[in-house]
Amino acid sequence: MHLEESYDYIIIGSGFGGSVSALRLAEKGYSVLVIEKGKKYRHEDFPKTNWNVRKWFWFPGMKLFGIQKLTFFRHITILSGVGVGGGSLVYANTLPRPKSAFFTHGSWAGLEEWESELAPFYDTAHRMLGAAVNPLLAASDFALQKLAQQANRADSFTPTTVGVFFGEPDVNVKDPYFGGKGPDRKGCIHCGACMTGCRQNAKNSLDKNYLHLAQELGVTVIPEHEVTGVIPLGDHGEAGYQVIFRQSTKYFSGKKRVIAKGIIFSGGVLGTVPLLLKLRRSTLPHLSPRTGDMIRSNNEALIVNTSLDKNPELHKGLAIGSILELDENSHLEPVRYGEGSGFWRITMLPMVSEPDFFKRILKLFLLLARSPVTWLRILFVRDYAKSSSVLLFMQHLDSTLKLKKGFFGTVSRIEKGKAPTPFIPEAHAVAQAYSKIIHARPQVIATETITGIPSTAHILGGACMGKNREEGVIDSNNKVFGYENIFVFDGSMISANPGVNPSLTITAISERGISKIPAKR
Repeated sequence: MHLEESYDYIIIGSGFGGSVSALRLAEKGYSVLVIEKGKKYRHEDFPKTNWNVRKWFWFPGMKLFGIQKLTFFRHITILSGVGVGGGSLVYANTLPRPKSAFFTHGSWAGLEEWESELAPFYDTAHRMLGAAVNPLLAASDFALQKLAQQANRADSFTPTTVGVFFGEPDVNVKDPYFGGKGPDRKGCIHCGACMTGCRQNAKNSLDKNYLHLAQELGVTVIPEHEVTGVIPLGDHGEAGYQVIFRQSTKYFSGKKRVIAKGIIFSGGVLGTVPLLLKLRRSTLPHLSPRTGDMIRSNNEALIVNTSLDKNPELHKGLAIGSILELDENSHLEPVRYGEGSGFWRITMLPMVSEPDFFKRILKLFLLLARSPVTWLRILFVRDYAKSSSVLLFMQHLDSTLKLKKGFFGTVSRIEKGKAPTPFIPEAHAVAQAYSKIIHARPQVIATETITGIPSTAHILGGACMGKNREEGVIDSNNKVFGYENIFVFDGSMISANPGVNPSLTITAISERGISKIPAKR
């Protein structure tokens, strides 16, 4: 791929913030280079099931270059996406708006009237991502609806708003969204395989909208490369920056260097924050001392419920087809994988609601000893995806971590309040109730049962907004304190717990932030 010696902007990462930035900057007349660590996947390249770990799992040390990454820290286990299109390749399409409390909490509170300020940008994000209401509920959704009725919350159960092209199932059509400027699409068949990559070409991932349109305007996207250095030209980058990067899919790769007038960090919390922490110690010493602070887990619980029924068909539908608002703080969604995608079964242990380690291990053994046949049936169920519904529980209630540079890499620390916990009483209670409805047993990832470390698919923060350099890494327009023409547009900019899937919010805030950058003269 041909690279110029210099660009107006270099974007590090191609997720929701990076893709928005690429298109909008190109529309303003800037030359743009996007550098993405992961591979470029066409819809037909995605794995048929998540047992194809070479295409599904990202672990470069083992030559696995898929779209799903799993990262372990002392206080949190994180699921994230990798590839051209970032998390949109592996996310569950769901595009809810947060409740009002989100806009008045955290380090960004009071910097703007955020709810009204962002409203038009949420509308733009909905349009660009092809948001539509799920037209077809399936077995796990009906189970959630029954749970809502049992909890006297029937009015709080709704189908999801999702970034999916429905159209006629399995029928190919010309671009239905952008007046023919986008790629051809095919109608959703509700197979449940959204999170292993949509082979149907129905999912509105970023390579089908923002990135596709950006490339049509001349944006260069270089996959399989990772930025390792950013050197300011001038003390505060007033003359631009030199960006150093290398190939991410080779053990040994020479360094490449490109000049940019501006830099946009869009690598997500796991890409942007470790890189900023590294650069603060070396070439960007004026970065805020709050870099890496205010990391939030969205107060999540991920609980797998595997049914003992003969043919529950819990895999049918969208990855997330419905939502239940449990109360003003809590939000519940049933998640599914497509037929045959049973990889997670080898990582699971029974859910045990006990914070104390010794009591928890004792309860685990007692649970297994009382019903060994039941647990063996669950372990060896014919099709784990067909028989399982994953409950995703989220809250906007706050507790924060920080990421720091340690001797062996990036490490987590507790910043404020209690450490995140997998033992959220409300989550475990609704999981038990839901399991009874589908005749199932609840399980969690083994690290939760053994170590008490929770898991999240929505890690946020680390480069949050603030009034000044002492209170945040970026200002209310996403500009980095201390340097000229550096911005952050990704999940690390989110400065409070949204309590819902954050992709739409990342897109909306990025749309607003980029709108503040003037057109090229």
